[in-house]
Parts: sequence; C-alpha cells; structure tokens
Amino acid sequence: MEQQTTKNSLSTTWIENLAIEELNMEETGIVNFSEHLDPMHMLEASSIEFMEKMKERFDVYLTKFNELRANQDDKTRTIKLFKISNTINDFMLFRNSLKLVVARRSSDVISLGFLSNSGGLFAARLNYQADASQKIHEVKAHVGPFNNIQWKFNGENVDIDSLVRHYLTEFIKHSAR
Repeated sequence: MEQQTTKNSLSTTWIENLAIEELNMEETGIVNFSEHLDPMHMLEASSIEFMEKMKERFDVYLTKFNELRANQDDKTRTIKLFKISNTINDFMLFRNSLKLVVARRSSDVISLGFLSNSGGLFAARLNYQADASQKIHEVKAHVGPFNNIQWKFNGENVDIDSLVRHYLTEFIKHSAR
C-alpha cells in the first residue's frame, strides 16, 4: 500500500524504494546507475499499482453492495472477487455465471472484459452504445516526460474511480436476474 506523508499527502514510495535500493547496493556491491531511466521498470511498477488501486476500489464497492443487496438466504445475489492464480495481481468479479476479468496483458496494457457462460467475451457498453463493439477494453500506459506514466483509454486519461464505477455498474446490470 502506498504510504503518504501527513503534511501534504505526497507519495513517499519512490524515495523509500530509492533508500532500500541504496542499502541493497551497499550490501551486495552491485550498482545500477540507470535503472530509473528504464521505462519498462517504471511501467511494471505502475501497472501493478494501478491494478491494486482498482482492486481496492472494487472490493470497497462490492462489500457495500453485498451488504445492501444480498439476502442471507440467497447467496447467488452476492458478488465475489477472486484473485486469478499464477498472476501478480489479476482478478475477476463473479455473479450468476458472469465474470468481469481485469488482467495485466503486459506491463503497459490492462484489459477489462466480461466473460459469460452463454455469450462469450464482450466489453462494457460506452455512453449510449447499444452493443459492445469490442471484445475487451484496454487501458494503456503512456510514458511522458521524466517517466511520468499516465493510464489512458482511447487516448484519454483514466480516472480509476470513474472506471470502477462504470464497470461495476455494467457488471451489476448484466449479472442481475
């Protein structure tokens, strides 16, 4: 989990990692002066962090939804969140034979798609689109100046809260009986 300073709510994770790397360098004698210039190293860390933030938000909203909606006698109405085995942090939501799969396809691409036992693979609807035109949606990393990484969908910056709200709403609507 990302640590915060109390003064300005600035992320201190990067400086903590830098201190740990320096301690490891002193212990091992291995020096890597240019790792911070490698965008692949930064993309890997950013994609893991982005996935964890999405998973945390899904979990909070699912817990609240399940508390408000689920009848204790009918467990099929609850939404479950599962980690996908043999991956770093891929996960899926499941209810009534519908799955929402969120997976890191590579260090710079995260895919989101629905998987149904009856209808195959499909994407969430966008705005007033009647049917999903793509099989899955991809959120892609954009590396900017100074290795500033921004996550984008169709060329636009992604707000994690909006993404989670949209996908969870679509999942709930499609998995309701």
